Amino acid sequence: MLANYACHPDSTRGRLHAESDANPLSHGLRNPHQRDRDRIVHSTAFRRLVYKTQVFLNHEGDLFRTRMTHSLEVAQLGRSIARALGLNEDLVEAIALAHDVGHTPFGHAGQDALNACMAEYGGFEHNLQSLRVVDELEERYPAFNGLNLSFETREGILKHCARRNAELIEAAEPNGVASRFLQGTQPSLEAQLCNLADSIAYNAHDIDDGVRSGLLSLEQLQDVPLFARHQQQTLEAFPHLASADEVVHGRRLLYETIRRMLSEQVFDVIRATQIALQQHAPQNADEARMCPSLLQFSAEMEGASQTLKTFLLRNLYRHPQVMQTTDWARQVVHELFEAYVMRPQEMPRAFAQRHNLPRAVADYVSGMTDRFATREHARLVVA
Repeated sequence: MLANYACHPDSTRGRLHAESDANPLSHGLRNPHQRDRDRIVHSTAFRRLVYKTQVFLNHEGDLFRTRMTHSLEVAQLGRSIARALGLNEDLVEAIALAHDVGHTPFGHAGQDALNACMAEYGGFEHNLQSLRVVDELEERYPAFNGLNLSFETREGILKHCARRNAELIEAAEPNGVASRFLQGTQPSLEAQLCNLADSIAYNAHDIDDGVRSGLLSLEQLQDVPLFARHQQQTLEAFPHLASADEVVHGRRLLYETIRRMLSEQVFDVIRATQIALQQHAPQNADEARMCPSLLQFSAEMEGASQTLKTFLLRNLYRHPQVMQTTDWARQVVHELFEAYVMRPQEMPRAFAQRHNLPRAVADYVSGMTDRFATREHARLVVA
């Protein structure tokens, strides 16, 4: 049962390319957003996410988050909140699973390096690249490039977009997925939800990965009120976890603290959003787009979330060990870009023969997994 302000599948704005269902047996089994989700799951770009880094590089440990596990966690959080608010769970899941398919190898370090390489050629934005992947770069269907996803899923994938790029997209697709960046309106509530679930997920799992790596300690995390409060509640409920045997109890204490922290954030989003929906009372999905952003934390939780983000920035993302690996990653991406520009024949023919060589190189490099980029760098640069 969808609320009136949700994106209803039968009211979709459709796909860029008209399709006739070649298999009549599948008619009526899936709505448009379920089909989007299934196309994303079966795509090459989605499979590559399992070998693309989140914070720690892919070779640094088997249990750290990857882009794929992160996307699955965003989808889980998003669906839970969507169900409580009467939003379109299938659309939320499709957006969540696809939102990172344009990410480079080596996380944000790779993105920053590729953006610098492309500075004279229009730059590089991973959200725009995700849209480019599902619109153009996937090669699965005989009648069109890309996955030909619905407007609503594509709108959610394009989370951020520089104005110059929005103008280019708008010229090619009038009143399309980029128009909101020019008009100052919002995306669907489902897209807003994925943005917030993305933030909730990476804050929580970066704590987990940070402690697992040894770069963060439970003692340090006492400086984060949101974490410290839930750790204290966990110890009150399970006092045996205060045992000095950290090997036995430390992981359980961390997991339970994070679980409680996630639950409070989810319930806070639901309550705060319900209040905003009552205040603005959108009668349909398009009216919701004309309102201010309605998916939100309470003011108190927003402050707590920002404190957590600041802590992670200072103590994890800028940790000397992380910075050392990200500096190396930037160098790898930069040198790969230069190598392919100088020797395009080293790329597959489909990329090497394209008219816009710098963009072809950016497409090729951004699609690499961490380990493939490392091997190519060793082959082309180090050897």
